[in-house]
Amino acid sequence: MYAVIKAGGKQYRVEEKSVLRVEKMDAAVGDSVPLGQVLLLGGESIQIGRPVLESATVTARVVRHGLGKKINGFTFKAKKNERRRYGHRQPFTEVIVDSIAG
Repeated sequence: MYAVIKAGGKQYRVEEKSVLRVEKMDAAVGDSVPLGQVLLLGGESIQIGRPVLESATVTARVVRHGLGKKINGFTFKAKKNERRRYGHRQPFTEVIVDSIAG
């Protein structure tokens, strides 16, 4: 069985025991958390939400928190001697999907 969920403004296709990185969540390592809205449940029969399936839930366990790969940026304005370098590391939460109930 698999599900398509919406968490942190992005959509993910998840199965039980799958590991995924979602936007940072306020949960401690080891906590069990519900994952966003369930848009679709698949398996032997497919259930499609319009827009979401209210009765379906996906729960996951928080494995760790971290920072993603560094993104380096550079901006400049021509003929103005104006330059700026910046970097960014997006925080994430890594979770393991424990159960998909529908």
